[in-house]
Parts: sequence; C-alpha cells; structure tokens
Amino acid sequence: MNVSAPGLTGLRERLGHAVFVRVAGPEGPVNRARIHGTPGPRWFGPDRPIRTVHGDASMFVGGLRALLLQSLHPLAMAAVAGHSDYRGDPWGRLQRTSTFLAVTTYGTADDARRAVERVRAVHDRVHGYTADGEPYHAADPHLLGWVHVAEVDSFLTAHQRYGAHPLDDQGYDGYVADAARVASELGVVDPPRDRAELAARLAAYRPELRATREAREAARFVLRRPPLPWPARGPYAVLAATAVSLLPPWAREPLGLPYLPRVEDTVVRTAGRALVGTIRWALAPPPPTRDTL
Repeated sequence: MNVSAPGLTGLRERLGHAVFVRVAGPEGPVNRARIHGTPGPRWFGPDRPIRTVHGDASMFVGGLRALLLQSLHPLAMAAVAGHSDYRGDPWGRLQRTSTFLAVTTYGTADDARRAVERVRAVHDRVHGYTADGEPYHAADPHLLGWVHVAEVDSFLTAHQRYGAHPLDDQGYDGYVADAARVASELGVVDPPRDRAELAARLAAYRPELRATREAREAARFVLRRPPLPWPARGPYAVLAATAVSLLPPWAREPLGLPYLPRVEDTVVRTAGRALVGTIRWALAPPPPTRDTL
C-alpha cells in the first residue's frame, strides 16, 4: 500500500522529533533556536567545511566510532570510567556533547567561548589514577590531543563514506583546520591542521594505546546493550556495525571486534547508507508550503 504525501510528512516529523530529542535532549528546540538565531560574529562562516561535516547525518556513525577509538587510550578511558556517568545517563552525556558541537560550530563567538570555558572547568576537576597506578588529568594537553584527533578522524572518515555531499581534498583539509580552532581553545597544543598532520599525530599515539578492562566493558555497553526500546535496537545494530566497519583493524583487535571485509564492503555498507539516509531524511526541515491556485 502506498503511503500518501501527508502520511510521509507525518512519519518524517515523528521520526525526526524522536531522533532529535534523543540526541539534543528536551531543551534541544530552545537551544537550536538560540544557537542559530542569536545575532553576532561566529567562529565559522556558513561556507566553512566544519559546518558541512557537523551538519550531516554521518555524524551519528562518526560519533560512535570516536567513542570506540578514544577508549583505547588507558588514561582517557580511566577518566571516563571514573568521572562520567555514561552507564547511568548515556543520553545526557550524548546531549551535552552534541550541544557543545552545535554551539562551537554554529553559535556566536561569545556563546562558543562560554561553552569552552565550561568544558575546561570540568576538565580541571577530573583527575585520578588508573588501576595500574598511572596518574591522569583530563586537562592534560597531551590527553586532550588524543581525544581531539580520534574525534576528528572519526567524523572525517564517516563523512567521506556516508556524507550527503563529500568534500574534496581541500575541503577535508579545511575541516581539520577548522576543528583545530576549537581544539586550541580547549587546551590542545598545536593540533593538526590538515589530513597529513592528522594521520601523523594518530600514528604517534599508537604506542600508547591498549584496551583495558574498562575499554572493553564500554565497547560492550555501547555496541551490545544500548539503553533503547526494542523497536530501536535493530536500526542501532546497523549503526553499531557501520561504526565498527570504519575502524582500522589495529583498533578492533584489542576491543575484540570482528574484521569481516567482504561483509562490511557489501552488506554493512549498503545497510549503513540506508540508515544514514533515513536519518538525514527524518531530520531534514520540511519543504516550504506553497499556496495552491
């Protein structure tokens, strides 16, 4: 049976609202209006690559990949395990992260700076020791650098594969440079400013990476036990498989994640494109209404 245009519009509105509220929280509509509607200078103009990447539905894949990749640094994972309520309030953590990205990408310079100051204040309070007795401090520029490069690499990789309008080489270098502006404000020293520097920085961190018990537990939680109603778990399983498929083999093995290139290049990629396309469709603004003659 065909679905009528009004029926499709209603379906899109319901699905879009459910996704948006889950990611942005109950204050999402108010925050969105403030972020986009407040006049004033911004860090990034409308033509900057960071707006293209961060505004695309591929961010759902990139965000999950970033969490898995970031967990491989034992100091970063210890900080998350010891000071983040990611199990008890995973959606609250996601909503705070998505709001920060939206404010720094699209908001006024004043709002972006205030958002950065709040995050830096939180980082200053997060410190302790790993199970092996290694000290960590979330404000450590070296640790901040790892979190940054893992995130930027993940968002870029996801957009290259699943973005609605993939950028050219200059555009993706521009994205890395844009993200470096935010990283510098957060306390990262000399963040990478193009893809070559990004790849070199990721390689430099490789000797420090390993999967701790906390990292493997976090991977199981976000991939296999998401706090979602049963109807949403099927699409989430596709999202999880898509995110894992974008991880390099060296990042999967420590976390016990499979590497199935033939399946990933066919089944997972096709399902991932369908899922990201559906999210993009659901979150797209409705077309303008036109009076009929």
